[in-house]
Amino acid sequence: MHFDCLILGGGPAASTVGALLRRYKPELSVMIVEREKFPRDHIGESMLPVMMSVLGEMGVYDKVEAQNFPIKIGSTYRWGIRKDLWSLSFLDEPLTDAPRPLPLEGQRLSVAFHVDRGIYDKLLLEHAEELGCTVHEQAKAIHVDKEGDKILAVDVAFVQPDGSETIERVTAKYFVDATGATSMLRKSMGVEAEFPTRLRNIAVWDYWQNPEWAETIGVGGTRVQILSVDWGWLWFIPITATRTSVGLVTHADYYKNSGKSTEELYTQAIQQDPIVSSLLKNAQRENNLRATKDWSYVAERMTGENWFLAGDAAGFADPILSAGLTLAQVSARKVADSIIELENDLHDAQWIKDEYNRTHRFNVLQHHRFAQFWYASNGCSKDLKEYCSQIAADAGITLGAEAAFRWMATGGFTAGNRPDVRSTSFGMTGISAIAGKIFGEESTWHIKRFNVFKLNLEGSSEGTIAIYRDGEIVPTKCYRRGDSELPLTFANRVVINALKAESDGVCLHRAFQNMVKQLNQTDKAVSYLLEAMESMVLEGWITAELDESKPTMAFEQMTMFS
Repeated sequence: MHFDCLILGGGPAASTVGALLRRYKPELSVMIVEREKFPRDHIGESMLPVMMSVLGEMGVYDKVEAQNFPIKIGSTYRWGIRKDLWSLSFLDEPLTDAPRPLPLEGQRLSVAFHVDRGIYDKLLLEHAEELGCTVHEQAKAIHVDKEGDKILAVDVAFVQPDGSETIERVTAKYFVDATGATSMLRKSMGVEAEFPTRLRNIAVWDYWQNPEWAETIGVGGTRVQILSVDWGWLWFIPITATRTSVGLVTHADYYKNSGKSTEELYTQAIQQDPIVSSLLKNAQRENNLRATKDWSYVAERMTGENWFLAGDAAGFADPILSAGLTLAQVSARKVADSIIELENDLHDAQWIKDEYNRTHRFNVLQHHRFAQFWYASNGCSKDLKEYCSQIAADAGITLGAEAAFRWMATGGFTAGNRPDVRSTSFGMTGISAIAGKIFGEESTWHIKRFNVFKLNLEGSSEGTIAIYRDGEIVPTKCYRRGDSELPLTFANRVVINALKAESDGVCLHRAFQNMVKQLNQTDKAVSYLLEAMESMVLEGWITAELDESKPTMAFEQMTMFS
């Protein structure tokens, strides 16, 4: 049995790689082997908005929308110094109150889904098969034959209709590990994983039928509920019109020292929380409690001579950010684009693999850092500013406590406004607003304090980074200085070109507005340019000064929270 690509695992990451390979390069033969029989429930039901474009690229959006999964328009939190509820919104306007299904346009590009993973994963796997992938369920990889860093073959045990097993040796040109936390290929190739000690939690969850929703917005719209308790936090995620996922996350040490079972902890948390207990008052629990080690990790490397890690096999981020499913499928899209470009032979093969390894490791690590900040802030600790300094150092930025706190509160982790960072996180505006809510302070953009701005490329060198788009990798120029990177993507190029002609902040803002109007873009595009400028100032690519004889920039920040 020989294929161009053998994908181990049948979850969303596997289906995404398979579907995109077949869609963009249909001459490739692709096999997907999944050890379980679908459908099956799985943790991680909440998406981030970039997933809508991924589903569209796969050609599966209409099928997912037809399932009438709840529309996620944001999240509601009880966290940090504030004990009242505060909400995040992906939209800066009300959700359109229109009957479903709706096409992938307008607001649909800025929201996300909550999905029943049993239905969703099966739908995606069947879609990959319809596109031409050879799919085998109840087929388990049992041995990897390798030579150095190259995989020669994988022995797969296929379950026959009578329950017996047949073992086949499968060879391929490329191998993809999408086996989740099992990480079959990663472990077989001797690749270690890094585990942040502060993020060693356990998750306990069950499903409930017919609970009330905390919010019903438009047609099918709602928010995920993230509610802190004294020793962890609860999630409440409607995944169909009648079924809701309710889970508890607590630190592994607390569980060990409590002397209580997972059932006792789960029941206690729900009973003690007035919001969740009220929503579940008339609901029926399915009584199939599940528990897992919810430990964040990232593989030390994600590629080899002829193999890639995708999804949770590459890394996992704490569920507090609802990024697991998104990180999995975004990484899978990059893997598919990488294999396609290796086949096209237009770029250096090692550069293609290095860029995937570098960019996706960075994405996962940034989520680890932000999750650590999030958990530290929930204790409202007095040394939180010093802790921000540690997180900044982990990101390769040396800052004192006060400066690090400001870096975090004004949107750290953006790394030069990279498109792939925005796609799997909240972006500068979101992080700034989150930090403001956590600390009970109004977040203010750094650039609003100054009015003279100058480009600072001193000590930098030119380089090339990968931008993943529509089945190809676009080499994009960038500036590098130390650990900081400034890609010359559209928003950054606009800001740089504007700075070459103008240094006055008010004039720069006006230039952004005029350009957006000429390009027929929405007002939100101006905010993206200001966000790019804010990032460049914080990371030293732009110097900012205050001329007290001139006015400062005046603009409305994008409203994401209430």
